[in-house]
Amino acid sequence: MNEASSILLVTRKWAPAMGGMETWSINVAKALGEKVDTPVIALPGRSDGMPPSAIALMLFPINVISQYLRMDHKPSSILLGDMAIWPIGILLRLCGFGGVLLIAAHGTDTSYHRRGGVKGSLYGCYQRLGSRLMRKTKVFANSHATADVLKETGWIASKVIPLATKIPVKHSAKSDVRDGIKLLFAGRLIKLKGCGWFVENVLKLLPTSTEIKIAGTGWDAAEAWIIEHPQVQYLGLLNRQNLDLEYAAADCVIIPNVETPQGEFEGFGLVALEAAAAGGLVLAADHGGLRDAVINGLTGFHLPSEDAAAWAQKIIDIRDWDSARRRDFIAKSRETIAAQFNWNVVAQRIVELSQPTA
Repeated sequence: MNEASSILLVTRKWAPAMGGMETWSINVAKALGEKVDTPVIALPGRSDGMPPSAIALMLFPINVISQYLRMDHKPSSILLGDMAIWPIGILLRLCGFGGVLLIAAHGTDTSYHRRGGVKGSLYGCYQRLGSRLMRKTKVFANSHATADVLKETGWIASKVIPLATKIPVKHSAKSDVRDGIKLLFAGRLIKLKGCGWFVENVLKLLPTSTEIKIAGTGWDAAEAWIIEHPQVQYLGLLNRQNLDLEYAAADCVIIPNVETPQGEFEGFGLVALEAAAAGGLVLAADHGGLRDAVINGLTGFHLPSEDAAAWAQKIIDIRDWDSARRRDFIAKSRETIAAQFNWNVVAQRIVELSQPTA
């Protein structure tokens, strides 16, 4: 551990709340802590797994400043966990912090302005103000897609640092028994994720024995019909161990994201990493952050978003792979993820970015 430097992580995304940003915060804190001193000022979620209350969010900046002022040893760098809390950086500067200030950009925290309406417009103004007041701040994005969206409100990403995952120690290979095509979709049933589009447009191009399992919780009203489809089995929320088993058992794990009128996008697509790490064969839309989450032909395959024929053909092609070809592909996929998408790599890139520039 480098005792000469330290990185203070400030995050409003923390357990027991559940979500991708909470996962990122906790794993980054642990991985950074193995390299440099990494104190954490976090706003815990509620006990039911939901985000903190509005009052807790409003009081969080005061709590951060209070804890910072009481620190015996001030950090050389401060990492703000998402773009929405950039004003905390201003407050820390006013309190005398003169080191390197970093902000992590994820997805919704960069693109909320795209939703339009009063809230979206106000958020866009809020982020454009931040980009002007914090020009010397080093921002890093979790994907090139996120970096591009940042530009819409004036922010420039210094670096792209993709997310990471853990490789399960045990890997259950898919059975060689052929009993129809088995697909898995993991995530919320919302338009952006594309499951409704897939069931409506791709499923009819596949053999009638094809089945889709859906693992996740929550859906938009417009997507609720999916779980009633005769070829769909809704599994609900699974723990990580059982989800890993489902990833490995499926012929393909599908991530068929689509365009939405609001311009929503997948900031990264952590499910693509988790599925491949568990031994799943990933098919992902060539869309948003999924372009960074999947290395085409190595950790999965990119397919054109909303091209039903291309999706159906690829699934049929993979169904016809022999067991040796499938085992080899998955083994190489897991090796690649272990080497390139691990939390140690993420932490090292953040440490490098946290160094003062000449």
